[in-house]
Amino acid sequence: MDRPELADFLRRSRERLRPHEVGLPGGPRRRTPGLRREEVSQLAGISADYLMRLEQRRSPQPSTQVLTALARALRLTEDERAHLYVLAGHRPPAGRLAGNHVRPGLLHLLDQLTATPAQILTDLGDILAQNAMAFALFGGPCSLRRHDCTQDHNIVWQWFNDPAVRHAYPADEQDDQGHRLVADLRAAVARRRYDADSTALVARLSATSAEFVALWQLHEVAVPRHSRMRVLHPTIGPIVLDREILLTPSEDQRLLIYTAPPGAADLDHLELLRVIGSEQFAADE
Repeated sequence: MDRPELADFLRRSRERLRPHEVGLPGGPRRRTPGLRREEVSQLAGISADYLMRLEQRRSPQPSTQVLTALARALRLTEDERAHLYVLAGHRPPAGRLAGNHVRPGLLHLLDQLTATPAQILTDLGDILAQNAMAFALFGGPCSLRRHDCTQDHNIVWQWFNDPAVRHAYPADEQDDQGHRLVADLRAAVARRRYDADSTALVARLSATSAEFVALWQLHEVAVPRHSRMRVLHPTIGPIVLDREILLTPSEDQRLLIYTAPPGAADLDHLELLRVIGSEQFAADE
């Protein structure tokens, strides 16, 4: 809890509001810029004394319920509400999720990555788009240009329900990959506060895979950011790749970029993969 910053932010936010913005009469003789403490306390349903102690850096840590009430009373934006939570020492509540809509700018960036595989996934593992190189590397249910994702375009679902997917990974790495997928999904489900989409996916996986259930019960949590992986391509053979993961601000979509380690022979493999990918897309179209 950052008491000085929290106190300053609350006071500044209160002073920025005008009475008419919250349905209160202004009056010609108001000396206080913005709202009075008593007015904010009434709007938030807390005592004026408690608000005064918050603004004077003398209060204990406020609860998330108090912060929610203050954010509503002060008409804070989503970013301001998240800032309030951080100053008070709490994790901000989940904001608006992008869902399955990918911003045009992100799709344009994906289309420009012609020399390296790249994908856009949700935090639950749904493949939203991938470029020609990623399609050539992994295959998969959707391509960037056609937008033809099938029902089972979730990488966690594929891992535990489609044995063919595992053939792309060395046998001695498959167990670790299963742990990583479930640990990442566990973190995403908690971050989403068990919303309808995440709850439905976990229920669906639990109903079809005893292996998933066993891993889920371990309650392992790990959010991937970068890693080195080996992919067994049916034409080129094994390829070693570094995977970088870039998150959107809402953290519910990810751009995954696969590059060859510097100086590795896998650079030549990626060039061959680019040729294969171009041929596949030409045949599809």
